Amino acid sequence: MADLVGQVAIVTGASRGIGRAVARKLAAQGATVVCTGRNREALEETVSMISAAGGAAEWVSFDVSDGVAARETVREVHQRHGRVDILVNNAGITRDQIFVRMKPEEWRDVLSVDLDGVFHVTQPAAKIMMRQRSGRIVNISSVIGMMGNAGQANYAAAKAALIGLTKSLARELGSRNITVNAIAPGYIETEMTAALTDAQKETLLTALAIPRLGTVEDVAEAVSFLVGPGGSYVTGVVLNVSGGLYI
Repeated sequence: MADLVGQVAIVTGASRGIGRAVARKLAAQGATVVCTGRNREALEETVSMISAAGGAAEWVSFDVSDGVAARETVREVHQRHGRVDILVNNAGITRDQIFVRMKPEEWRDVLSVDLDGVFHVTQPAAKIMMRQRSGRIVNISSVIGMMGNAGQANYAAAKAALIGLTKSLARELGSRNITVNAIAPGYIETEMTAALTDAQKETLLTALAIPRLGTVEDVAEAVSFLVGPGGSYVTGVVLNVSGGLYI
């Protein structure tokens, strides 16, 4: 369905994994997608995939932890296209370590990208959406932010904070016809989960109601619903896409 024709979407972390799948899905629905991330070659590959499928996309390389670069990028997108309708905050990193051994830079690096980066991109985008009196914001959180995980205190803290930010923004922006929601993926087949051993995967599957790892397309479909016509009255929600890992 081409129900996003004429809309402009910004997807952070679109160079691979979930971000790439989301960018491709939104483009397939007719949106012009601005793919952002740090890896220029990977972003070019994402845009090439979208173009080959008949979609419209472009890429911009910047680090979301750089507030000046983030604000400038959003401003340039708005100048170029005249609007920003959809923002998907997907960019994120991990620096796993048990808490008592975690270095300050491992803590700060994760929060600077996974939480501060969302602030840097969302604030200028929200101002544009407020003037438009319309917009959709989707923050990619994680079930780890809801249930915690040993060795991921930094990541869990950032993703839990993102849920609080989502709910607060939903209350602030709803009167301007802007919805703000979060998606909490479980274990998804990406480069991150590829590092799991067979034994770890086996243990994980026993904890799932649906005994398989999720796919990036599973998450992209959830984003598609929230930014499409069907999600117009849904805001402040954390949509758990985890196969029943967190119930």
